[in-house]
Amino acid sequence: MPVALPGLLSSSLSAAEGKPFRAAIIGHTGAGNYGHGLDMIFTGRPDVEVVAVADADADGRAKAAARNGAARAYADYQEMLNREKPDLVSVAPRWTRQHHAMALAALHAGAHVFLEKPITRTLAEADELLSVARRARLKIAVAHQMRLAPNLVFLKQQLEAGLIGELLQIRAHGKQDHRAGGEDLIVLGVHLFDLMRWFAGDPQWCSGRLLQDGRDITLEDARPATEDIGPVAGDNLLAQFGFPKGVTASFSSRRDYQAVAGPWGMELIGTRGTVRILADISPRIFLRRPLEWSASGSTERWVPVEGDPTLDWTAEEKSVARANQRVVDDWLDAIRTDREPACSGLAGMRALEMAHAVFAAGLARARVSLPLANRQHPLARKG
Repeated sequence: MPVALPGLLSSSLSAAEGKPFRAAIIGHTGAGNYGHGLDMIFTGRPDVEVVAVADADADGRAKAAARNGAARAYADYQEMLNREKPDLVSVAPRWTRQHHAMALAALHAGAHVFLEKPITRTLAEADELLSVARRARLKIAVAHQMRLAPNLVFLKQQLEAGLIGELLQIRAHGKQDHRAGGEDLIVLGVHLFDLMRWFAGDPQWCSGRLLQDGRDITLEDARPATEDIGPVAGDNLLAQFGFPKGVTASFSSRRDYQAVAGPWGMELIGTRGTVRILADISPRIFLRRPLEWSASGSTERWVPVEGDPTLDWTAEEKSVARANQRVVDDWLDAIRTDREPACSGLAGMRALEMAHAVFAAGLARARVSLPLANRQHPLARKG
C-alpha cells in the first residue's frame, strides 16, 4: 500500500531547520536482546531526541529506557509509532522473527529505519521493505558496521590504487564455533558477503556443498538456529561465488575447524600481493608480499598496511558504540542529502541473498544463478 509522506517531510524539516530528529527504538527482550547496542545508537547525539522505546517485556522495557534516556516507554510498538510519529526508528532485536513487521510498521508511520542484521528472514520480506521505502523516499540502513570501518575505507582506496594489483580471488571463513555451518553462514557470513560485494561487485552465481554429519543436506536437516534467525542446516560448508571480471570468492564454515583457521575474516588475493582482513567490530588489516627470493623459494610475512588510520586507536575508538555511530552518521547524512546510505537496505538484502544462495546450491547440488528467483527461504518446507 502507498505510504504517506508526513514522516519524510518532518525529517526533511528537522534537517533543514537544524531541529533534532525524533527517534524511537523497538525491541523485544522477551524474545531476544537489543542486538549490538542498537538501543543506544541515538543516545548522546545533539541532532537526535530519543522520544520513546517500545518493548513487550516490562523488565526489558524499563532497563532499555533507563539506558537510552527515552522520554516515554511503550509495551506496544504500533501504539508508540502512532502516538510519537518519529522521524527515525531503530529496529533493534538481534533475532529476526519480527524484523519485517517492525520495520514495515515504522515505514508506514513515515520513519526512516535502522535495522540489526540480518535484514529479514526472507528475501521477499526484504524486497517489500525496500519497495515501500523507495516509494516513500525513506532510507533504510543495516548494521553492517565493518563497511564503514576507517581502515577498510582506506583499504578500498588503496586497492583501487593498485595495492595488490588486479583482484583475482577472495577467501573467507566464519567463526566456526558452536554455530559452524549454516548458522555461521547467516550470523557472520552476511558481514563478509557485504564486504565481498563492496570489493568485487554483485555475484553472478553460487555453488556450494553443505554437509550434516558427513552427508549432503536435505530439507529434512533444516532446524531452528540457536539464535532466532530462521531455519539453518549443515555443520560443514564450502561455497563459491562468481563475480564480474573472473573474480571468484569462497566462504567456508566447518565444525571443529576454528583453531586451525584462526580469526574469522577474509583474504583478498591479487596479482601483486594479498591482504588479510581479521574481522571484528574494529577489523585489522595486513598485507603479504614476497620479501626475498632464493633458489629454495620465497620468504614472506604479514605486515600492517602502511597508512592504516586505526593502528593507534584506543579501546574506546574500537568500541561497538563508535562503530554504530559511524553507520548512523552516514545514515543521517543520506537522509539529509537524499542518497542511499553506505550500509543500505539494498546491500543488506544482497548479503542475505548470498547466504540463501549457499543453502539453495547445497540443496540442489548444483550452481544457482544470482539474483535468486526464489524469494522465500530455501530451507522452507512446502505444503
